[in-house]
Amino acid sequence: MEYSIGELAARFGLATHVLRHWEDVGLLSPARRVAGRRAYDATHVTRVAEILLCKEAGFSLEQLRGLFSAPDRERRRDLLRGQLAQVRERIARLTLSQTLLEHGLRCQHPDYQACPQFQAMILARLDGVALDDALDHP
Repeated sequence: MEYSIGELAARFGLATHVLRHWEDVGLLSPARRVAGRRAYDATHVTRVAEILLCKEAGFSLEQLRGLFSAPDRERRRDLLRGQLAQVRERIARLTLSQTLLEHGLRCQHPDYQACPQFQAMILARLDGVALDDALDHP
């Protein structure tokens, strides 16, 4: 089955200019052109889905170009390892943010800023204590 650029974009809820941009940066290329119009096939459906999933995982378009054009398995694995480290770092920061927000929500003080535990966490952080340790500060 072949898809026009409009059909392929619609399948994913994208604007056609997004697919054109991905083509410009080397992530996608039509299988062929028919009367000057792009024609895509099932492999392009998979590629668009892959691009979208990778973007959700935090890859930039430039990183994706490197991943897709990596000359060998080991280079791809290096790029994936690097992205995994960044994702783990973001998860850790978000987990710490969640801890702080949960404290603010369960705090019994009328004003969380007056809470001794909150103040201790802030002062510990100002004293150079790592954020995860500061949030666990008594």
